[in-house]
Formats: sequence, C-alpha cells, structure tokens
Amino acid sequence: MTVLTATAAVIGLAGCGGSTTPAGTSSTVDSTPSSSASSTSSHASASPSASASPSGPASTAVPASTAPASTAAPVAGAALCTAAMLAGSVDDSGGGAAGSIYMKLILQNTSNTECILDGYPGVSLVGNGNGTQLGAAADRDPGLPSSGPITMEPGSSAAAVLRYTQAGNYQGCVQVPADGLRVYPPSATDALYIAHPLTACTDAGIVLLTIGSFQKS
Repeated sequence: MTVLTATAAVIGLAGCGGSTTPAGTSSTVDSTPSSSASSTSSHASASPSASASPSGPASTAVPASTAPASTAAPVAGAALCTAAMLAGSVDDSGGGAAGSIYMKLILQNTSNTECILDGYPGVSLVGNGNGTQLGAAADRDPGLPSSGPITMEPGSSAAAVLRYTQAGNYQGCVQVPADGLRVYPPSATDALYIAHPLTACTDAGIVLLTIGSFQKS
C-alpha cells in the first residue's frame, strides 16, 4: 500500500468508478462535493456491521474490516479534517466476491494539527487525465454507519470500506479507463485525488462504488 500525499485544495463534484491496479500519489483538488459526510455530532453511536475483506494495492496491507477500532474522544475545539490536511491511499489486498472487489480507502493526517473525521466520504471515479468525473458517485453503505467522531492525531489514519463492482457486470456499461478516485473527506469542500486505475462506466445511472463511514485504523 502506498501512502499518498494531499497537496492543493479545490472545490468540485464527487464521482465513482474503476479497475484493480496499484494506488498512486494523492493530491488535493477543488470541486463541489457530490457526496457529503454524515453528521459531525460527537454523540453519533451507531455501530458498523462487519464487512467483507477489502482488496488492492497500497504500501501497508490493512486487515479485512469487521468491527471498527475504538474511537478516541474528540478534542475540544478540534476542527474537521480537510483534504489539505490528509493523504490518501487504497488497499485492495483483501479480496472480493460475486464480481465485486472490497478495498480500504485510507486517509492519514499529514498535518501537525489534530482534526476530526466523522461519517462517509464522497467518492467518485475520475479520468481523462484531468479529473473528469466518470459515472455515478459512490452510494453510502447503510450497514457501515459512523460510530462517532474520530480524533485524527498527526500521523494517525482512518479507513473506510470501499466496494467496487466490476464494470463488466453491466451489459449497458460503456467502459472507459479511470485514472483514480476523487475523495471528499466528511463535510469537507475540498477533495484529494488518489491514483488507482480502474474501469468506469460513462452511464451516470450505473453505480460501481459503495462506501462505508470512516473507522479508526
């Protein structure tokens, strides 16, 4: 698994997509988020259900997602994490089933300031070498809700289960190569880019991605 460094902040739409090859370098992009995060309330308590093991490249293999790790109590006054404070990577080494690949979308706090992650990220597949969104943005997995705000100390990470359904499963899919993923942290208006080639569908009615909420790594 390769850790990817967030760079410039941007505002844009979140999308979906992809095929199974190693993750690349993350960078920050601007656009209007198409998928927003869940409430930042420190009292959110729903416990995520177990999920199938993720799959994919990254610098450090992350074990299959089951019950989330315990969440640190949020620091009073800590701000929400923005893309500019984070680096992203994808671990798809877990495996798959029935035409789907389970991956872990990992965000690491690369700043020197604590921040809060709480809820679902906005995720989409992008391509054409310029960040164009390809197809529909990721649907949220209701079986993997937030278990409460996560305090991200400098250097710490959190992960969300990302399921990618093979584009070839859809007869009406016009397949196009995706360069990677655009990711909006929960409630953020800036996004980061994670290079991770996949195959997308141009039809916005075909949803290839499903995302869970973040859990502390």
